Amino acid sequence: MTGGPGWTGATGRPTRFLLARHGQTPLSVDRRYSGQGDPRLTDLGLLQAERTAARLAAHPHLAAVVSSPLSRALGTAERTAKAAGVPLVVDDDLIETDFGSWEGLTFREASEQDPELHSRWLGDTTVSPPGGESFDEVRERVERGLRRIVSERPGGVVAVVSHVTPIKLAIRAGLNAGDDLLFRLHLDLGSVSDVRFYPDGPTSVHLVNDTSHLD
Repeated sequence: MTGGPGWTGATGRPTRFLLARHGQTPLSVDRRYSGQGDPRLTDLGLLQAERTAARLAAHPHLAAVVSSPLSRALGTAERTAKAAGVPLVVDDDLIETDFGSWEGLTFREASEQDPELHSRWLGDTTVSPPGGESFDEVRERVERGLRRIVSERPGGVVAVVSHVTPIKLAIRAGLNAGDDLLFRLHLDLGSVSDVRFYPDGPTSVHLVNDTSHLD
């Protein structure tokens, strides 16, 4: 996906992505790598899901909800679609990174298990965890998913409920930014970001990591 932020001269109505991160799980409490495993939401995570869903569903022009297949994202997506009366689509391309053998480990545990590889992985998007995906591989499928949504919902408002890496990659595409964004951008649980893709190519980012609805 291409394009840049700011004064682009874009024309037409953009496809607007309201990007929501799922709520808290036991793995996020302990700051463990949580990829394609399927932990349930905690009590706080359920509250975050309810509040995030209420915010997304309140958008007057919401056309659809697209979700990762994992239950921690579907919890928010299902609530949003039901409250807004719009279709829910599950998209495997929006699933979190496969962290391979690092799944469930803390940062320190993964670093101790594979010190040289973990160090390289932290700065090189072509490097994969043992048995997992590189960020370049994740970017390829996430951008494929975004293009599909744009083609199916041109000019529409779509809530996308996903995970930290796919949302960062959507923001990266919106900013036409470099790989450093993946390692520097922080996204809170239950946060909402707003990225827009115009039919003639340009993009713009209007909101990043908003958690005001969780207060």
